[in-house]
Amino acid sequence: MARLSIDSPLGPLMLTGDGSALTELGWGRFERDEPDALLEETARQLESYFAGRLQRFALPLEPAGTPFRRSVWDGMLAIPYGGTATYGGMAKMLGSAPRAVGGACGANPIPIIIPCHRVLASGGAPGGYSGHGGLDTKAWLLALEHRHANVGQGDAIGTEQLALL
Repeated sequence: MARLSIDSPLGPLMLTGDGSALTELGWGRFERDEPDALLEETARQLESYFAGRLQRFALPLEPAGTPFRRSVWDGMLAIPYGGTATYGGMAKMLGSAPRAVGGACGANPIPIIIPCHRVLASGGAPGGYSGHGGLDTKAWLLALEHRHANVGQGDAIGTEQLALL
């Protein structure tokens, strides 16, 4: 298992991979790094993302989770940079309930890259964010993307657009 600690505007991040895919992104530092080429590429892409130069990650991902959670995470990957979706809209698309979608968002093992921060409650309320810093981190990530994508506040995507992506 490969591990790499990196610095970011949100604090130190821990990247974990299995040699062929990224499996986790967390906050903090490893006691000892054991990097590989994939984690070094992940670090480069995250640096570009935080600088506003990268809008779509190109990394192999292998998050551990149930089939339902994986379907929610796949749905989140379809939300465009600077856009948002709602828990309810995603639930409707998946034939589920908003609370179940929220649970999958909270269990996301690769936040930022699998953009759970782009999922909001109905009416544009922030909902939750389980990553370090909670809603402040979610707001920071959304502001970063809106600033670099020139997206207005009302640009949430609906279920129909999400299904087409």
